[in-house]
Amino acid sequence: MTTGDLLHPGARLVDAAGGGVLDGAALRAAVDAVVFDDVPAGVLFARTAVDVPSVLRYLAAFESGRAVALLDAGQDRDVLLELVARFRPAAVLGAEGDAPEGYREGDVGGSAWVRESADGVVPHPDLAVLLPTSGSTGNPKFVRLSKAAVLANAEAIADVLGIDADEVAPTSLPLHYSYGMSVLNSHLLRGATVVVEPTGVMGRPFWQAVDEYKITSLAGVPYHYEMLKRLRFDPAKYPSLRTITQAGGKLRDDLVVEFNDKMRAADGKMFVMYGQTEAAPRMTTVPADRLADKIGSAGPALPGGAFAIRLEDGSETTAPDVVGEVLYRGPNVMMGYAESEAELALGDVVGGVLETGDLGRLDAEGYLFITGRLKRIGKVFGNRVNLDDLEQLLRVAGLDLGAAAAVPAGDKVVVWVENATADARKAAAKALSEKLHLHVSGFDVREIDSLPLLASGKVDYRALEGRA
Repeated sequence: MTTGDLLHPGARLVDAAGGGVLDGAALRAAVDAVVFDDVPAGVLFARTAVDVPSVLRYLAAFESGRAVALLDAGQDRDVLLELVARFRPAAVLGAEGDAPEGYREGDVGGSAWVRESADGVVPHPDLAVLLPTSGSTGNPKFVRLSKAAVLANAEAIADVLGIDADEVAPTSLPLHYSYGMSVLNSHLLRGATVVVEPTGVMGRPFWQAVDEYKITSLAGVPYHYEMLKRLRFDPAKYPSLRTITQAGGKLRDDLVVEFNDKMRAADGKMFVMYGQTEAAPRMTTVPADRLADKIGSAGPALPGGAFAIRLEDGSETTAPDVVGEVLYRGPNVMMGYAESEAELALGDVVGGVLETGDLGRLDAEGYLFITGRLKRIGKVFGNRVNLDDLEQLLRVAGLDLGAAAAVPAGDKVVVWVENATADARKAAAKALSEKLHLHVSGFDVREIDSLPLLASGKVDYRALEGRA
């Protein structure tokens, strides 16, 4: 585990939108130009877009030892103001518009709100990064990550993916999302190049950047791979693209097979990973040369980490094929959560143990298989049903359905399905009823044009619950 700087002297930052390049001494100077001399004590909030100023503000805070919370730049102003009132940050970097009461407008690597009062909770000295547990809606709490945890995870990922100075990675994910932050960290740490491209994998400029800058890797969540399949993505069209990685939820097994085959045919590699924001964020990687014979697995723990399965009686085991809650231990585990300003001063309260909330099992080689979520549970006429299992049942039912998402709704379950006909919805409800031996009226299958997504690309279940 390293405790050094995040920014390697050879790291490069390319602005695909503006065409500029920052590398070596120029990149270091640009980071050092963001100073916090006139900012009082307290955590920093950073409204983070996919652009170079956002990256520089993040790096400046991290390198100078100022704890920084990465927030979606598109976050609703009312939600932002609620967070400001709750945590009283020293400054809100990248803030625009009139400053709220108790703050003045300032310039800290760009527009900012700076707290007028010098009084504030001083964050724990180990605290480096805070990430919200939900998207741009709701009332999130923050995951508290130490500098050591962030660096340990970046090093481990760089090791297992073989990241070196020759790698060129695009910002295919939001930078305030833990997976997007992880891609940035693991490449800058090894002196690689990061191409800041804001349109994402569905935009034509993104693929133009892949060609122009000889991008070597692509990171995506399941939604991205669903879309790439529809677009008939062919890695052979992009000779520089050697690696694709997938995390942010379980990708359908058939798509893992399809994309792995495509990458292997183009002399490339695919890595499937598993993580949570609470682990800074990645915990596993399936080695590319084992992916074909470990379909469905999240992989073994990263170097320095370990899994155990907790049973209902509270005991733990690493015996193969025993299902229970997945526990993870490693140097990248969070310090704990923060729901108020006072908790920013707390030290490590979890002791390096993460209760993932996921159900899973280990095989004889220590490869993890996730089987469901403890909390993704609904009830149909009093019978507990796993909502992830319902979605999976529809995927393999052979019905003419688009993407589906299940949410609890009192004593029934609402299943939202993209662009489904009335007949397809009836067939879906019938299939669930027959499979689970519960009356069909317990499954309310509804049509939706497109599932709402968080900035991370994951389904926004909270938004769907609000409509159920």
